[in-house]
Amino acid sequence: MPDRREWSVRGRIAAGVGLAAVGALSVPAGAVHADPEPTQEEVEQRIEELAEESSTLVQEFNEAEEDVEAAEAELEDVEEQTAEAEERYGDLRESLGELAAAAYRSGDLGSPITVLSAGDPQDVVEQANLLEYLSSSRQAELDEYTAATEHLEELRAEAEAALEEAEEARAEAESRAAEVEESLAEQEELLAEFEVSAVGEGSTSGSYTGSASGSAAVALDFAYAQLGKPYIWGGTGPDGYDCSGLTQAAWGAAGVSLPRTTYTQWEVGQAVAWDDMQPGDLMFFYADLGHMGMYVGNGQMIHAPSSGNYISVVTLDSYYQSNFQGARRP
Repeated sequence: MPDRREWSVRGRIAAGVGLAAVGALSVPAGAVHADPEPTQEEVEQRIEELAEESSTLVQEFNEAEEDVEAAEAELEDVEEQTAEAEERYGDLRESLGELAAAAYRSGDLGSPITVLSAGDPQDVVEQANLLEYLSSSRQAELDEYTAATEHLEELRAEAEAALEEAEEARAEAESRAAEVEESLAEQEELLAEFEVSAVGEGSTSGSYTGSASGSAAVALDFAYAQLGKPYIWGGTGPDGYDCSGLTQAAWGAAGVSLPRTTYTQWEVGQAVAWDDMQPGDLMFFYADLGHMGMYVGNGQMIHAPSSGNYISVVTLDSYYQSNFQGARRP
C-alpha cells in the first residue's frame, strides 16, 4: 500500500501547461488530437490502485505457496507410506514362498509355486489354487495390503492434483503481479516527470521508544530494526519483507507464531477497535485485507508499504482510516 504524500509542483509546470494551451489554439481544424496527458493527481490515484492490487496479489501468491508446500508434504507422506507397505508385502511374499517350498518338498506338486513370480498382491489373490496354502492370517494380511495400496494410490492422485492446482495458482499470481508491477513502474516514471518533492513519506530509520512491554515490545523492536529495508514481493526476510512477512517475523521474534498471509493473520488473537488499539496490534486495510501493518502508538504504524518503497513508520491519516478494516491483538 502506498505512502500518503503531499506534493508541491514547481511553477514552471503550470507555465508549461499554459503554453500548451496557447499552442492548442493554432491547431488546424480536423487535426487528430492525442489523448490528454494524465494529471499528477490522476497518476497518484492510479499508483494507489495498482499498489492495492499488488498487495492483494502478494497475498494470493503467499496462499498458493502455502498450498504448494502442503501438497508436497502430503505427497511425500504418501510416498513414505507406500514404501512401508511395499516393504511389508516383501516380507509377506517371502513367507508365501516358504509355504510353497514346503508344499513342494512334501510332494504336493500341484501347488502353485508360480506365486514367487507374481507381480503384485492382486495377481497372487487371483491364483485361486494358492488359497489352500494360505493360512487365514496370511490371507488377511494380503487383503489388507491390497486395500491399503489402493487407498494410497487414491491419496497420491489427490495430492498430485492438489499440487498441480496450487502451482498453477502460484504461477498465475506471479504472472498477474508482473503485469501490475510493470504498470506501477510506468506510473512512477510519469510521476517523476512532474519533478515533485515529496513530504511526509514516513520515517525509514530510528528505534522503538514507545510504551509497549513484553512480547509486543520485542516485536516492535524487531520491526524497527528493519526500517529502511526494501519491500520485497513475497519477502520473509532478512533482506526485505512484504507486509505480512514483516508482521510474521516481528511477532516470531517475540516467540509468537503467526501464519503467513494477511487473510490468516486476520483470524489470530482478539479483535480490537480503532480507539482501543495498543502498540503491537496488527492493523488490516482494504476490503480484501490486502495490506497490514503494526500499530506503534501515537497514531502511527510501521509497515512494508509496496514495491519500490521501504519499511517505514507512517502517520495514520484519513487515507488509512478510510481503508481500515480492523485490528487484531496476537
